[in-house]
Amino acid sequence: MPLTITRHGHSCVRVERDGRVLVVDPGTWSDLDAALDGAEAVLITHEHPDHVEVGAVADRVRAGVDVWAPGTVVADLEAAGAPRHRLHPVADGDDLTVAGARVRVLGERHEVIHPDLPVPANVAYLVDDVLLHPGDSYTLPPAGTSVDVLLQPVGAPWLRLADAADYVRAVAPRTVVPIHDELLSERGRAGAVRLLRTLVPASELVVLASGEPLRLPG
Repeated sequence: MPLTITRHGHSCVRVERDGRVLVVDPGTWSDLDAALDGAEAVLITHEHPDHVEVGAVADRVRAGVDVWAPGTVVADLEAAGAPRHRLHPVADGDDLTVAGARVRVLGERHEVIHPDLPVPANVAYLVDDVLLHPGDSYTLPPAGTSVDVLLQPVGAPWLRLADAADYVRAVAPRTVVPIHDELLSERGRAGAVRLLRTLVPASELVVLASGEPLRLPG
């Protein structure tokens, strides 16, 4: 069955296949109710609040949702009252089955924001070998992987659009969906998309509004 992905603000993406739902990075700038409705699993790339709203996710874990995340996020969720048996620490190289999908865990670190700031753990998730969510990183997929959709951050303190374009070129996805854009104005979003379209013409750029789905070919 093909995957359907739906953006729900900033870096939050809902992934559905055959009636099963997993959600990546439900953070403070996401439409949490829409994203998490009916979800059986949550994947979190790293600990920053724009990628995980700890209280809301802990509530869902208490209601029966399982979470896969770096150890620091697992600790935060457990401290917020989430049952430990539903929290699953992940690291680079893990190969999981989550909500019926194959999920490969890649990478280890967030991109550097400033040398004076600590660099948190960050993992990327490759879903069914076709959908790549890098979190806040330029983590590459395994050699030989043909990524259909790359969820590409376009606005962040750590990000330079020239580097983002080089990353897209290295991944060489069929489609790029811009994410991580809440720090940008509407003109800023449009400018980022326009520049990426110029620099990575081999990939189709698809801009999804919050709540707008994209169906991947099966």
